[in-house]
Amino acid sequence: MSRESLPTVPPRERALLVGVEISGQPGLLPMAASLRELALLAQTAQLDVVGVAGQRLRAPNPKTMIGAGKVDELREQAEELAADVLLFDDELSPRHQRELEEAFGDGIRVLDRTALILDIFALHAHTREGALQVELAQYEYRLPRLTRAWTHLARQAGGGAGRSGSVGGVGLRGPGETQLEVDRREIGRRIAQLRRELEKVRGHRSRYRARRKRTAVPVLALVGYTNAGKSTLLNRLSGADVFVADQLFATLDPTTRRIRLPSGAQALVTDTVGFIQKLPTMLVAAFRATLEEITEADLLIHVVDVTHPDAAAQAESVRQTLEELGAGEAPMVTALNKVDQLQDRRELVSRIDEFDRAVAVSAVTGEGIPALLSTVDAELLRPMASIEVRLPYQAGRLISLFHEHGRVEYEEHLSDAVLLRGRIPRSLLDEFSEFRRPRRRRRQEGQPA
Repeated sequence: MSRESLPTVPPRERALLVGVEISGQPGLLPMAASLRELALLAQTAQLDVVGVAGQRLRAPNPKTMIGAGKVDELREQAEELAADVLLFDDELSPRHQRELEEAFGDGIRVLDRTALILDIFALHAHTREGALQVELAQYEYRLPRLTRAWTHLARQAGGGAGRSGSVGGVGLRGPGETQLEVDRREIGRRIAQLRRELEKVRGHRSRYRARRKRTAVPVLALVGYTNAGKSTLLNRLSGADVFVADQLFATLDPTTRRIRLPSGAQALVTDTVGFIQKLPTMLVAAFRATLEEITEADLLIHVVDVTHPDAAAQAESVRQTLEELGAGEAPMVTALNKVDQLQDRRELVSRIDEFDRAVAVSAVTGEGIPALLSTVDAELLRPMASIEVRLPYQAGRLISLFHEHGRVEYEEHLSDAVLLRGRIPRSLLDEFSEFRRPRRRRRQEGQPA
């Protein structure tokens, strides 16, 4: 094959990043740090960042978000840098986007953080469920922008035909207005269809969780900021082979694996989609079926990249998202990850004090994993009920159930039964109700208290 006939890789688009800081509306991250994060998002979306610009305002410009002078300045900067994309760090309103597109012309695309994240999610959603969720979020994001983008055509269509838009007494709709209605109707129909399909997914997940609860296997959900190392930790805990990459939102589709705790009990660990500051609301809504794994979990493991300079702000962003999901009060253990990359281990002392039940770990080397599992074991024990039962040998299923899902503290094999004392999940109490032993009988028979 000649050199001329070799396939060529299309050049990557060049992006100019724009940050806006509004007085009195501080974000979780300073503008400079937020723009650094936006640059990582851009790289994940296969964009080359060629420049960064920012502006501090008392209030956003109602037309273009940024000031008129800044628009002119950015136009010149984009021309000098040969930028293809103007990428804003905050979500633009439909009007902002339309006005900016008109100001910059056809030579440069105007995108915001929300559109970028949606694009990344579309690239990384590999299951049908993930694809449905992303498509729904994309349509809900585009619909108001499509609606407003067509309004000028609707006005033009009726402009020469009187206020009613009629010609010769016959009511006619202009082509722009007709196209708008067709597009809106088609998108609305597709959104309704996607919601129906996702409700089926949600129902399937709900039935699956109900079956899982009946087995009383505790469920652990890994939560954390994107790229904190959740998938790596899942691989370390379970020996799974979940895809891992040093990029934002490397994995979107939830993965569940079974692990064994130090006590011998089994648990299920689910890796969930990573969070990020300014996470689009429609994404949280679209991923409801997936994120319900978090709200239904028995315990959350919050994975924090302890090496990140904005670790505290990232953790706060995760807490805020958990609040939105209704999981703000869920029991939690914190895994301070990537300690193998710390230059000075003394930094851990202050960091550990910032979090409840924090354990320093390295998902890569395995450091701290036994301590993390012991902490998880102890936390799962808290909501369990103390019980003592005398199980006949014929009740082999219940004996196995106690050993598999409970914590055995005392066991004695009698001539016709097994005496077990310990803790079991409260959801299993009814299973053992007819075999429970009152405390007074235990003392009368001389059994240990």
